[in-house]
Amino acid sequence: MAWGQVARRPIASFLSRAQQQAAQVYTCPATSQTHLLSNHFPQNGMLHRRFSSEVPASEQMSLIKQLRERTSAPIKDVKASLVSCNWDIEEAQKDLRKRGVILAAKKSSRTAAEGLLAMAQDEKRAAVVELNCETDFVARNEVFQYLASSLAKMALSVQDPGKLVFPFAPAYLENMSINLDHPKLSGETTVRDAVTEVAAMVGENVKLRRGFMFSTTGHGVVSSYLHNCPQPGLGRMAGLVTLVAEDSTVPLDALKRVGSSIAMHIVAQKPLFLSKELVSAAAIESERDVLRTQAEKSGKPPMAMEKMVEGRLRKYFEEVVLLEQKYVVNDSTNIKTLLNDLSKEVGSEVTIGNFVRMEVGEGIESRPEEADVPEAKARAA
Repeated sequence: MAWGQVARRPIASFLSRAQQQAAQVYTCPATSQTHLLSNHFPQNGMLHRRFSSEVPASEQMSLIKQLRERTSAPIKDVKASLVSCNWDIEEAQKDLRKRGVILAAKKSSRTAAEGLLAMAQDEKRAAVVELNCETDFVARNEVFQYLASSLAKMALSVQDPGKLVFPFAPAYLENMSINLDHPKLSGETTVRDAVTEVAAMVGENVKLRRGFMFSTTGHGVVSSYLHNCPQPGLGRMAGLVTLVAEDSTVPLDALKRVGSSIAMHIVAQKPLFLSKELVSAAAIESERDVLRTQAEKSGKPPMAMEKMVEGRLRKYFEEVVLLEQKYVVNDSTNIKTLLNDLSKEVGSEVTIGNFVRMEVGEGIESRPEEADVPEAKARAA
């Protein structure tokens, strides 16, 4: 009996200490409000930690869903902002934007080699921009695609009509004002802030990398082709070409038809030069040296080796010169012949003014230090 009384003393002592602690003040992290534990300490001495909030659980889930739909931000960030703002959805949305600037800055050093090319054009002009992200998943995001399309339209609207070909870096557009008519974006802002806002939404590094503006001042057309299009005006590869007719009275329908097929050919065949005359002497001599070294290994006489070099040099021109390339739609002819046939059809000489080919992410992994420099090169007649 004496032993039982002694054994019960530590238990009674523990309960006494627990009741004293129950009167202590603690702060609930879920609501940042002060509560007393004494009201929640039951008679049986078992301590249950409770989190109280003025917002019912069902309404909390509704607010999380609403803010997620408004901003497309990760659920973790949405909930954190709502909790820190006492479930005020308007204040939480502002808080998310503030958080987004910080998060986007942290992610800005990560490689962004995925994304989309966005194009906007009219009869005489075209503009294409490259907007990068880290994964193709984000490239399919509706807000990301909307921003890319908006940037292309903006580039077209500010294009200098006096410039036939104009490659530009991000700095050309970043400080300009853009009006984003989208429920998840903040309306009128600068291009730089719009890119940062979308980066915060999708949780990746988003980057306006480069752009290209194209136009023709003569009687002709600007034709384009986009490959791998998630929707009109967007793609991963783009080809642009201008066709100009000498006679200003020539109808342009035929030029549009052939121009579209040549733009597709440019995407598929990756030409580097418009004509043989535009291939630099240094490039030709470098290629000739390589071919000569290959020919010497054959052990044939010098005359035969020279013929081999010249034959392979013609093959080189067919690979890199647009006018010499075999037409991708019909390999029995080349682009030069295609233009000659078009000239006969319309009754006036038709020539290619300029062309350009772009592809998402080209050059980023191999030369990350040059990711901000426009790398697509236009070829002029």
